Amino acid sequence: MIVKYNTKELDLLARIMRAEALAEGNLGMLMVGNVVINRVLASCLTFTNIRTITDAIYQANQFAGTKISLFQSSSTTKEQELAKRVLIGEYYHPATNSLWFYAPASGSSCKSTWYGQNFAGRYKNHCFYKPEPGECKEIH
Repeated sequence: MIVKYNTKELDLLARIMRAEALAEGNLGMLMVGNVVINRVLASCLTFTNIRTITDAIYQANQFAGTKISLFQSSSTTKEQELAKRVLIGEYYHPATNSLWFYAPASGSSCKSTWYGQNFAGRYKNHCFYKPEPGECKEIH
């Protein structure tokens, strides 16, 4: 386990992974989970006061998925199993060192930077962004 969590936070993580990336399949959901965990681990940028999964998911203006119906219902056993994989340290490129992601408009390319961070790669409809090496040492 790379961050501490309780049953409620396991459910929250599984629900945000589903809400943000259900259409991206299991791998897309795992990558969203990587970003959440990276935000808990990072003591840099806008994440210096984020220490728990709950803090990361409910940080103001971060995850649009918290406002949609997919986030409101309890997670399934399968979704919790995916969340547990992230919690034990499974990482997937391009989310490995990423702190941000977004979905561009259909047919659009990913921007070269997002929130001042460099493009790390794309998976299906999500563009991932990571800080410069050394900027957030906890995730590099």
